[in-house]
Amino acid sequence: MSVAVVTGAGRGIGRAVALALAHRGLDVALLGRTAEEVERTAGEIVALGRAALALRCDVSRPQEVAHASERVLAELGAPSVVVANAGVVRRARVVDTSDHDWSAVIDTNLTGVFLTARAFLPSMIENRRGRVLAVGSISGTLGTAGQSAYCASKWGVIGFMKALAEELRATGVQAITVMPGSVDTDMLAGSGYQPQMSAEDVAKLVVYSALDAPSAINGSAVEMFGP
Repeated sequence: MSVAVVTGAGRGIGRAVALALAHRGLDVALLGRTAEEVERTAGEIVALGRAALALRCDVSRPQEVAHASERVLAELGAPSVVVANAGVVRRARVVDTSDHDWSAVIDTNLTGVFLTARAFLPSMIENRRGRVLAVGSISGTLGTAGQSAYCASKWGVIGFMKALAEELRATGVQAITVMPGSVDTDMLAGSGYQPQMSAEDVAKLVVYSALDAPSAINGSAVEMFGP
């Protein structure tokens, strides 16, 4: 049976992606900082008749990601889909951004994608199949005042995933980035932008990219701006 890993799976886009993958017949490992949230999502997946493994994991911490990957491989098996979705935002002008807030955003949004990919890729490459997807943002192609750390992290994700795609050529594994605009989630609050799409809209594109798109999608960064 196919296995998916979704980070930031307790709410928002991550929860929607996890449920959409379960609807497509995949068992799902759910990683997130808040145990209660990922356990709640896991319960919804089990109710759909799929297996779910809820793991508390801060993707900015290498040891936690390594431990989570060991649990997934031992209890569910090698994934065919990995969705690096976990993300945070801290809004402030550059002159007012603290070292802590800058690091919190970069470490979660960018380093977390690297750590997640690195942890699961060996098993996927060994099986010669699978897709690693990062949930980026259209903030990875433009600048927004007061969101320097977030924009920097999302620009970095695109570059990382494109480099990874080149490394994965001829391995049977692909790397893809999905870049939504304004999504109706808690993270959008305080941004000044109105939502143009739902988390479920994003999940549909993630699932298509993960399961249905041709392998030539490798290296793509697919933008979503809303209807």
